[in-house]
Amino acid sequence: MRTNEQNRPRIGVLAIQGDFDAHAAALREAGADPALVRKPEQLDNIDGLIIPGGESTTFLKFLERDGFLGALQSFVTKKPTFGTCAGCILLAKEVLNPPQPSLAVLDATVERNAYGRQIDSSIEMSATKLPGGPLELVYIRAPRIVKTGPGVAVLAERDGFPVLVEEGHILAATFHPELSADRRVHRRFVDLVRENISRRS
Repeated sequence: MRTNEQNRPRIGVLAIQGDFDAHAAALREAGADPALVRKPEQLDNIDGLIIPGGESTTFLKFLERDGFLGALQSFVTKKPTFGTCAGCILLAKEVLNPPQPSLAVLDATVERNAYGRQIDSSIEMSATKLPGGPLELVYIRAPRIVKTGPGVAVLAERDGFPVLVEEGHILAATFHPELSADRRVHRRFVDLVRENISRRS
């Protein structure tokens, strides 16, 4: 029986670095039950996963060291995954500035640290394709999505570059929606997870 999980899906947050607690709080408010994921076997017990911000090369080193990378690679090809900032970099098929390995499930090219250093962080209001009017976007050393494939839907842009994209069961943002009080992006992901559960049941 998955009735309760369909109402409140169990969504993991990769709790290696980044503000995973803020993502967990956002998921609760968006209608999901969050779970902090620190071991590969925990991926078996969740319906979706958020890969938060941080430093993408540090993420990779940790995942490779702990044998996590293979399990995560398998997960992201099958179940809904949402990457924010560094998480967006890890999901992209191509990474620039400098090039680095990735999970390669999002048909996009991402340029690391495209908007400068931490001091160049900013908060902007932007129109999006999500209902509800302009959305607050919090940028911290944000990457830039410089190219997307034909199957990628662009939900928001900054200076003509995508900042929120969706492809199938993958959602990615170059900003930090967990640092805003607006929960529409997390609700979008929770809806993706619910849809995936319905298809599998």
